[in-house]
Amino acid sequence: MPIQQTTDEKPAPLDSRLVAADERQVGELAIEQVERKRRFRMRAFGAAVVGVALVVIWAIVEYHNAGGWPTSGFSQSSGIHHEWNSWIIYPLVALGLAVAIDAWKKYRRKPISESEIRREIDRLRGAH
Repeated sequence: MPIQQTTDEKPAPLDSRLVAADERQVGELAIEQVERKRRFRMRAFGAAVVGVALVVIWAIVEYHNAGGWPTSGFSQSSGIHHEWNSWIIYPLVALGLAVAIDAWKKYRRKPISESEIRREIDRLRGAH
């Protein structure tokens, strides 16, 4: 004889199911944003490591080329005694810009809103 389970539970109303779906979507979005921020921090750390390595390489090369520390300052040409070439500025500025653009994309760019989606749908439907 089959056992029948009787429950007094009614199916959840549509509104509560939508709220649960919205909560799940918000949770997924939160996880995605946390992962993006972690990836950004790793890329920023990597850029800092590359920057430090470039400065070390630059210092070793310029120390050798100029025959010592830069007592006469910096210039745009190599091989001048006690004057270091300032080429290091360009890759460091490029690294800084890359990190700044990445930070803007991760922290300042807003997610697409429902109103933007609706406007785009309306525009596409009106174009046909």
